[in-house]
Formats: sequence, structure tokens, C-alpha cells
Amino acid sequence: MNTWIANAIAQINADAHRSADTHLFKLPLPRLLDVDIYLKDESTHPTGSLKHRLARSLFLYALCNGHIGQTTTVVEASSGSTAVSEAYFARMIGVPFIAVVPKSTARSKIRQIEFYGGQTHLVDAAPQMHDAAVALAASLNGYFMDQFTYAERATDWRGNNNIAESLFTQMEREPHPIPAHLVMSAGTGGTSATLGRYIRYKGYGTELTVVDPDNSVFYDSYMTGDRSLTSDTSSRIEGIGRPKVEHSFQPGVIDHMIQVPDAASIAAMRWLERLIGRKAGPSTGTNLWGALQVAEGMQKAGQEGAIVTLLCDSGERYLDTHYNADWVSECIGDCRDYADQLTEKFG
Repeated sequence: MNTWIANAIAQINADAHRSADTHLFKLPLPRLLDVDIYLKDESTHPTGSLKHRLARSLFLYALCNGHIGQTTTVVEASSGSTAVSEAYFARMIGVPFIAVVPKSTARSKIRQIEFYGGQTHLVDAAPQMHDAAVALAASLNGYFMDQFTYAERATDWRGNNNIAESLFTQMEREPHPIPAHLVMSAGTGGTSATLGRYIRYKGYGTELTVVDPDNSVFYDSYMTGDRSLTSDTSSRIEGIGRPKVEHSFQPGVIDHMIQVPDAASIAAMRWLERLIGRKAGPSTGTNLWGALQVAEGMQKAGQEGAIVTLLCDSGERYLDTHYNADWVSECIGDCRDYADQLTEKFG
């Protein structure tokens, strides 16, 4: 093996070995009788989001397949968090990195990409990212990382400390050690693919529910079986939802899907802050809204058990967007009806 590639892989593996696991915590919801909801806090990774796991896997996958060399410019199409994490690993192994991002991406995410030494290439909207990234990589003789294609195959879904293995290990001493449900939003679809495959590999009775925001085609594709669906609009919940059905989206491992209105995601995000005293990002709001709907269904059916979902990233990245009342009013709309529902049902 090329010495530089061997050293790059060793550096990334050493970084993983230094990292502790992310915390799993139980939400204090006394009105939910016999149903426990847990959040796995992925915001504590070195780059602050769930995408740290994906970026590590993508770099190892590309290095082991011979796609990245010492002078290769790595290009990615990303709305922010994946690009932040990939910039971190690119700097670690000493290669240039350029993120192709929509102009609407939160400025705080762009600053973080630049903090880790990356550059950004702006496009008008999310549907333009892929083609722009392909063209940019070709013009630079670089490598397009293509998270939306390789996310589901870059991670070892059978274990090797992936998020599914970590989650189930952390649940072992809880009252319901095998969760009745996992709830996960889809961006690339890679994490839901890993979770669904691991559930089946281990023979667990856990059901996987994937939640999807407005302006995303994943939900409609799942319901109709049509993978050719596209949309001219972009998701307003950064990091999740796509205008086309990505290769990494694997409907065969999903048991249920829920379409979550963007206003409900924002309401749940704000409600969570009041509950735990911390800001989480809007995709966490989508996850939580879906988890609460599943919990309601369990209660009505007289079922008991645990539901696990993810806190994907910190809300500090969205102070100028999803935590800005003017931005929400203009881009999302009125969230009060959903906020009232949360308060009425769960306190």
C-alpha cells in the first residue's frame, strides 16, 4: 500500500480511537405512561454533528478504494454538516477540500467549513449541488466524495462501532433494552439504512420509522415505490430531505414513514430546548415530532416500550436561521398550532 495512504488511514483510525461514545439520555416526560423516549446526542462529536461518523467512513472508503491521494482535491455536495466534518478530516490528512453548498446554507456552517481549512462553492439551490460538484471535481482532477451515493455502503452496518451497535449497547440496562421503535430522519438515507440493516442482522423486533420534512421526495417515493420522483424546491430543514431519491435511500429496510410539516419541526425543536435547557438543530425537531407521534400511537394501542431517536447537531449552528423569529416567520410560517399541541399533550 502507498505509504501516504497508509498514514492517512492510520490518522483517521487514531482519531476514532480517541473519541468517546456519544451520550444517550432519556427525556423527562411524565405524561407518557409506559413509553420512554431517548435521544442519542450526536452533537458531541469533534465536528458537532451526526455527520462526523459519515465523514470518517466516507474518507476511509475513498482511501481504501484508492480514490484519494496526497494531492487530490476532495469535493462534496453538502448543505453544511457533512461538509464541516469532511473539512475536518481533509485537514487531518492534508488534502484540499471544497464544499458545494446552497446559498441558503447557514453562515455559521460556512464559517465552520472555513475554520477547518475548507472552501465553499455556492449554488442557487440544493438541486444544483450534485452536477456542480461533479463538474468542479472534474475541472480540478479531484474526487467527488458523493455522500448521497456512498453513505449506505461506506459504513459497516454489521457493527464495528457504528451508530446502531452503539445505540443498542447503551440501551442494555434500560427497562426496555430492545427499543420498540427507532425514529430517524433521512438526508442521504445512509443512517436509516445502517439502522434498518442492523436491526435485521441482529434479529431484533424493533421497527424503524423514517421521518421526512416538507419539500422532500423520500416520503412520496416510499409510499408509491417510484424512485424517479423529483422536486424543484429544497428542504428548509437543513441536513435532511432531498429533491430527488438518493442512491443511499433504502426503502426496503424501513417499516414506516411519517411526513412532518416544517412548522412542527421548529415547534418541537423549541419545545425540546425548554425541556432540556439546550438548543438542538431543526432536524432533531423533525425526529422528535415523529418520535412523539409514535409514542402516542403506542399509548393508544396499550403498548409499552422504548423509542430512540437522534439529536443530530447543536442549535448554535442555526441562530441566524431556525432560531431567528423573523427568518422562521418568513421561511417557515406560524408554528403556534404545533407548539400548542406539544404543550397540551406532553407539558
